[in-house]
Amino acid sequence: MELRKDPITRSWVIVGHREQAAAPAEACPLCPASVQPAKALLRLPGEGPAQVTVIPHLDPLYRIEGDLGRGAEGIYDKMRAVGAHEIIVETPDHARQLSQLNDEEIERVLHAYGARIGDLKKDARFKYVAVFKNSGPLSGEDWAHSHSQLTATTFVPRRILYELRSAREFYSQKDRCVFCDIVRQEMKQGARVVDTQGDYVAFCPYASRVPFETWVMARKHNHLFEAPRPGANRRNLAALLGRMLRRLQQVAVAYHMVVHTAPNVLQTKGELSDYWRTIAEDYHWHIEILPIVETRSKSYSIKEVYFNTMLPEQAADRLRRLDPNP
Repeated sequence: MELRKDPITRSWVIVGHREQAAAPAEACPLCPASVQPAKALLRLPGEGPAQVTVIPHLDPLYRIEGDLGRGAEGIYDKMRAVGAHEIIVETPDHARQLSQLNDEEIERVLHAYGARIGDLKKDARFKYVAVFKNSGPLSGEDWAHSHSQLTATTFVPRRILYELRSAREFYSQKDRCVFCDIVRQEMKQGARVVDTQGDYVAFCPYASRVPFETWVMARKHNHLFEAPRPGANRRNLAALLGRMLRRLQQVAVAYHMVVHTAPNVLQTKGELSDYWRTIAEDYHWHIEILPIVETRSKSYSIKEVYFNTMLPEQAADRLRRLDPNP
């Protein structure tokens, strides 16, 4: 396995073969009987039976050992697939999904997200730590047992780079966070807001890529998901996220969820990279949820031009009308 860089788009691609996977086990590998406590990277709560467990991925795309081994073939750049790939097992109960957990349980999952992001950012090799969840057969989920995944990479993914560059440019021109401006406008207009709780808001973005696309954001500025603002109540975030997932499961057969947080700004020697000098002011963490509403979606294109068949204002109105606790 190695990483190769497209010199035109500057995106990195993993190429090669995964290790030969073992024959599928009859027992679920994420159920408590199959998870070896000694291999757990994090268990919550710290004492008693674990409700959330983080383990190394059973068939990882990245390996944490070794240096990057940067190399080149003429104009082409490549390096070893060094990184981390983990599984966050959200509940010991095989039959329960994230949307079915109570607020305290979802808060514990969010805490695990933040704890692992923060821990992996201590390694200056890793430039970005992503947490994502594929839910439902059409999403490409690996196992039916409710789980999220985490990857730590030696590069910043292209989608995140787009966000970072746009946010930095907006800030350099207006001395404001573009995400904060979005939140203020959405709250003022209200047409695309679905729900709020405490310092958090859920809305269908103005240029939604897919029907019922939803963003969950902090209403007060913060660039780091893993480091909540003083006084922030993550239980409110958990409650809002749970209600949104329960609404979305009534209109979508599956979904992708991604936590967007700031990259690791430390250089290998531990200094702050000058490139990110305004990151604390210009970026804003958020959670993006992209539902899958039909088997063959018309919302994606190889040209990366999206065709969304539903106005976000209509999507938000429909989601508001749905019972968040069916």
